[in-house]
Amino acid sequence: MEALDLSFWRGRRVFLTGHTGFKGSWLALWLRALGAEVTGYALAPATRPSLFEVAQAGSGIRSHIADIRDGKALGRALDDARPEILFHLAAQALVGTGYEQPVETYSVNVVGTAQVLECARRARGLRAVVGVTSDKCYNNRERLEGYREDEPLGGRDPYSSSKAGAELVLAAYRESFLKPQGVAVASARAGNAIGGGDWAPDRLVPDLFAAFAREQPANLRRPLSVRPWQHVLDPLAGYLALGRGLLQEGEKFAEAWNFGPDDEGLVNVSQVARRLVAMWGKGARCVEAATGSTPHEAHLLHLDARKARARLGWRPRWNLDAALRAAFDWQRAWLSGADMRAFSLLQIERYSAAAG
Repeated sequence: MEALDLSFWRGRRVFLTGHTGFKGSWLALWLRALGAEVTGYALAPATRPSLFEVAQAGSGIRSHIADIRDGKALGRALDDARPEILFHLAAQALVGTGYEQPVETYSVNVVGTAQVLECARRARGLRAVVGVTSDKCYNNRERLEGYREDEPLGGRDPYSSSKAGAELVLAAYRESFLKPQGVAVASARAGNAIGGGDWAPDRLVPDLFAAFAREQPANLRRPLSVRPWQHVLDPLAGYLALGRGLLQEGEKFAEAWNFGPDDEGLVNVSQVARRLVAMWGKGARCVEAATGSTPHEAHLLHLDARKARARLGWRPRWNLDAALRAAFDWQRAWLSGADMRAFSLLQIERYSAAAG
């Protein structure tokens, strides 16, 4: 199938949890640009500034600011929206916060996912659910080979294990409740997404840009850690392709899916930092920070996304240099006072052209 059929989403009723977050704001912008009728449901943006506010991602959609664990509010919002498909992105999305607030992390990511699906089973007209988790849901043994969708789930830190828990909840609700009702449920697991408008703490690219703008050295906590870097629009294109597959062919696509970069995107923190230093130029430099007794993070993580390539027609469209350039261009545009909704939509248009 063709991964991006840009006419498919026109007029579709879409419910999007987490629409005020980094990925969610980009997806809300994209769906509206494609002509979808979007209803968003999430807490208020977690950072100031935020992509949701800077790019006016709430413009043209119905926006509910509420907690996914509030079943009554969520149920009412779904009743009002009557969506065909639900994209569930709302989450506690930071490894560091998972260590600081483990119970809250499990509550949001596991119990919150269960609440979303409990409301989904009562939603009139709903035909499909895409539950977004994380590449960190696997029992990571830090091997060179990429993890396939049928390999064991796990996680030695609260965030990672909460995402494995969310996967189990998605699978259980699919088989116990939603599949018998004719609702197709799939999960999506993606790598480290980079792009403009991310101000979350303890993420490499936002931390680099913040330090460069202040003309201060950026601290690299784990310079040799290897991650699957990709521009945020690459996994979002995967979610859209998966959503289309679920709506068109139902159970054929109701399973777990990886969306990761080509091997060229599998590089360490230091290599990413050096490329952004070169792009930024004057005032940009990095130093290696002493890690001391910081909590554990995996040194190596790699996804095998061959299934999405073969069956969904999806593939990464922007290599690492293009992804970093797009993030850099967005940051420079924001610092110069540009219209960031227009600039963000232009980047989506350019990505879509590359994906054609």
